Amino acid sequence: MKFGDYLRLGWDQLKRRVVVTALCAMGIAIGSASIIVALSFGESVNHYSRKSMGFYLKTDEITVRSGQNLEADGSADPNASKPYELTKAKVELMRTLPHVKALASYQTLNGYEFEVDGKRGNIYELYATELDTLDDFGYEMHQGGPTELENTIILSYGATMGLRDQQSAASGRQANPVPAGREAEQRWREQMLIAYPLYQKQLILTPRIHLQGVGELSGTPIPLRVVGVLKKPEGVPDDVIMNQKTAFVSPALGKRLQDAMLAMNGGKAVENPRSTAAGGDYNEVKLKIDDSKHVREVEQLLQKLRLSVETNIHREERMAGELVILRLVFGGVGLFILFVASISIVVAMTMSTYQRRRQIGIMKVLGANLRQIRNMFMIESTLLGLLGGFSGILLSYWVIWGINIVVLHFSPPRPGADQEFLFISPWILPLGLFFAVLTGVLSGIYPAVKASKTDALTAIKRD
Repeated sequence: MKFGDYLRLGWDQLKRRVVVTALCAMGIAIGSASIIVALSFGESVNHYSRKSMGFYLKTDEITVRSGQNLEADGSADPNASKPYELTKAKVELMRTLPHVKALASYQTLNGYEFEVDGKRGNIYELYATELDTLDDFGYEMHQGGPTELENTIILSYGATMGLRDQQSAASGRQANPVPAGREAEQRWREQMLIAYPLYQKQLILTPRIHLQGVGELSGTPIPLRVVGVLKKPEGVPDDVIMNQKTAFVSPALGKRLQDAMLAMNGGKAVENPRSTAAGGDYNEVKLKIDDSKHVREVEQLLQKLRLSVETNIHREERMAGELVILRLVFGGVGLFILFVASISIVVAMTMSTYQRRRQIGIMKVLGANLRQIRNMFMIESTLLGLLGGFSGILLSYWVIWGINIVVLHFSPPRPGADQEFLFISPWILPLGLFFAVLTGVLSGIYPAVKASKTDALTAIKRD
């Protein structure tokens, strides 16, 4: 018998037993759909977790600062370089380390308020760094880019949102800027999500410090040209982006701003909880690694330089472990449902063996061997698995669509966020179909062996 003959016979038997075929296919469809939905749920959680982690935490970056002086230094010269300090020589050595894609010095300055076109905005975190390295560290430009001009600044997309006019900004310092009333609050929040066009405009950055017992002091305003605006992160809600008000200036401009703050504070450094340098030529240095899997290797090399090293790789590893457990749990549920479905197939195919004893006996009398009888039943169960697998793929799309509808109904997406909660990755569909076919094949082994052992003469005489 040819393979086409097996397919024709198997399909004819499935069509004759429509009810049994539909029930068995439904069981396989539910099992395979459960696996697809379970894996899709785990993949969706993994996708959004990594996306959020990539937005807030850079797992392929290393932050290096001066180390802590754990040993007493007996050097008579207080200006001598300490072995734990972050010096220019060590920075140049870092550039030659393997897997280091980019290096940039960073200095975190205090928050600032700026004025432009009669409006006021805020910068929560101002970074002094080499602006031409922003692209190496994954910052994409929406408009413009770094230039060699002095007194320039690059803003994040969130820094362009929520600008207020002078009157409301002044009143906001003395009272709650959020207006009372649900409708008024909603209008205020919608206004805060509007991005103001700041590219190529001149803004006035005013250094301000608050001294206890004195109040707020303002320094000399510094005019800056906005030469770049970072790209808006995709899939991140607007109300989250609105709070990411950061900006970047050159190290020279950062030094000027720091000196202005020192002058306002009587020569004393202004406290900044994020500035943790312990001396040396640099506040901190960031390294961009070509792949997060090499972060541990570079981290060990940096620790030999007696420097303080900070990474987020341990959080990624912990998240990956939790997601593996989540996938195993959901995948196990789907496999259990497939196991239950396979029992129904075994029962149905075994019953079919008894119902077709005469047919089997006649085939044996006409010369069919044991292998051909087994193949016939195996092909039939495989077709049943295929039918259930394709039905399961269709069912899984309906389930995912239904879950997304329910989630969006009870929890509408925030502006700028993704419009779907669950999605099916292309690699999951062949896997679900494979398990469905495998269930059909394994379930058909016992009935096929049972059918091949049927005695021809006894089957003919009884029927």
